[in-house]
Amino acid sequence: MSRRSRRTPWLHRWSRYIITAIACVGAIVTGWLTYEKLTGGAAACPTEGCTQVLSSPYAEVFGIPLTIFGFLAYASMGIMAIAPTLVNPDTNKDLRMKLDDWTWPLLFVGATAMTIFSGYLMYVLAFELQTVCVYCISSAIFSLSFLILTLLGRAWDDLGKLMFIGIIVVMVTLIGTLGVYSGVNAPAADSDIPGEAGPRVTTTSGDAELALAAHLNSIGAKMYGAYWCPHCHDQKQLFGLPAATEFPYVECAPDGQNPQTALCQSLSDQVRGFPTWEINGQYYPGTRSLQELAQLSGYSGPTNFVN
Repeated sequence: MSRRSRRTPWLHRWSRYIITAIACVGAIVTGWLTYEKLTGGAAACPTEGCTQVLSSPYAEVFGIPLTIFGFLAYASMGIMAIAPTLVNPDTNKDLRMKLDDWTWPLLFVGATAMTIFSGYLMYVLAFELQTVCVYCISSAIFSLSFLILTLLGRAWDDLGKLMFIGIIVVMVTLIGTLGVYSGVNAPAADSDIPGEAGPRVTTTSGDAELALAAHLNSIGAKMYGAYWCPHCHDQKQLFGLPAATEFPYVECAPDGQNPQTALCQSLSDQVRGFPTWEINGQYYPGTRSLQELAQLSGYSGPTNFVN
């Protein structure tokens, strides 16, 4: 009976190996996504949601692809998890015990930070980008798994101290994350241009979006809208930046930037709501897909739109 009571729980024996396995999968995926991002590959995304996320401003931190930071995080978790198990306990028992004691708190810190950051990205996915990304959801599941395995994978001597460390990590991660992404949804105000500009476009243009915008500009197409109009913002989101600024946009709100209120009022019979497109003398109300705009305008360029 006493021998059974001292037996190490199976999760304590295998937690480091499970963390290492998850970290290897995460490192492989983020490494592959980084390669695709840097080389401009298009095979990395199985869904349109993934493409939208990877082309958004949230996919970069200080101009560096977020997947690079993800790769480093997974690699660090894997190394810390497997390191003590690589030391022979028969010849270097003290070293193995020291590594085991040092790496568990570091694993907890890393898992907590990754979980909080992934939680923020899940919020962005649901409420800002309003799409589904398989990679983002998988990363959130991996991060939460790290945290659970770290908490349950060993017997912690001082849970109070652990909770205190966790609270500090949560606060630092949240403040850092909000600081890094603070400018993403800030209004795109220009100090040299008076008036309201509306929310910032958060998607990125592909070659097809740029080509369509250039075509619309060349035939004199116009989009009538207002800075406060959510459907106008949705239309700009489909083009992404910089394509959303390539075709003529007519601001109809008198307190917007460069308003052309008189022009909009003179077209009150044709422009009854926002947005309204004027293409080849015809008026088309409502948000239009890029494929539909291509057909209406006689566009014949590439149609592999990413947004």
